[in-house]
Amino acid sequence: MALKIVRRTGREVWYIRGTVNSKRHDESTGTADRKLADAYRVKREHELQHEAIHGKETVAKFAQAALSYLENGGSKRYLRLPMVELGPLLLADIGQDRIDWLAKKLYPVGSPSTWNRQVYTPVVSVLRHAAQKQWCERPVIKRPKAPQGRVRWLTKWDAQHLISQAAPHLKPLLYFLLYTGARVGEALWLPWDQVDLTRRTVTFTKTKNGTARSVPLHRALVPILASLAASFAATGENNGAVFLTDAGVPYRALDPDKPEDHSAGSRIKTAFHSATRRAGLSNLHPHDLRHTWATWHYQANRDLGALMRLGGWKTMSMVMRYAHTNVDELADTVDRL
Repeated sequence: MALKIVRRTGREVWYIRGTVNSKRHDESTGTADRKLADAYRVKREHELQHEAIHGKETVAKFAQAALSYLENGGSKRYLRLPMVELGPLLLADIGQDRIDWLAKKLYPVGSPSTWNRQVYTPVVSVLRHAAQKQWCERPVIKRPKAPQGRVRWLTKWDAQHLISQAAPHLKPLLYFLLYTGARVGEALWLPWDQVDLTRRTVTFTKTKNGTARSVPLHRALVPILASLAASFAATGENNGAVFLTDAGVPYRALDPDKPEDHSAGSRIKTAFHSATRRAGLSNLHPHDLRHTWATWHYQANRDLGALMRLGGWKTMSMVMRYAHTNVDELADTVDRL
């Protein structure tokens, strides 16, 4: 039975339904226009016949693979712009040269980190998904080499001076980042139901690597959070968020449809840079407070395992850089030379 267009009860768009080469098909045309739907039917019937003879890998396009990837739980973040450029292309035509070209076209002044995050990662994820479905060969893509990760951290005196120069709404957040090692996004969108002041713990459920973790609250942080809780409870304006902007509202979430909106640090950029300028600190970013916490933790405990667990790092190599910046305990080994 050839494909035909039909309407489902309560739906405006047309669907194609039927059997091609003993395989049943039922899918949306994506349009309520009968002529366009019929044109789509003819096109799909030709594709399905071609696929039956030559195999799926000869007709599968990036758009189809991306849709399947999303339907199976894939992340849509950063995928919109690659979809526009690569959607009509056959998977077999997307390789190293095409992805390299796309990265430079979309972000001509981007860094290797930007290209990796916003082009290579989403595109390769779709290609790997397609390869699992045997729609294409498994991709072997070389990514641009990112520069060595920076480790900038503050002394305790500099940290206290930074907080003293911060705007009132920013001070509790800075204390929190320095005492928990939270990523900026983990803190900005932290709800009160994940903070337990009685047990002195905070739980981050939405993390960069997808693994939830709990961190003990430093005793100095408890009264600061308790004061926030009391203040917000009195005004009833917190909407469940622990930290608020200077306007007293929760921080705006990242927009998944805007690839350029990827940094939680941009939400506090103005206030943070004003504080660093008044404190006389240079080359300091919000994420450096996480580096500071990790450095302090290793200085006090010399325990990379505990640091790795509390900070939510997946590999020991990620935390070894904090050991490399702390070599005081090795002084006696040099003196023995």
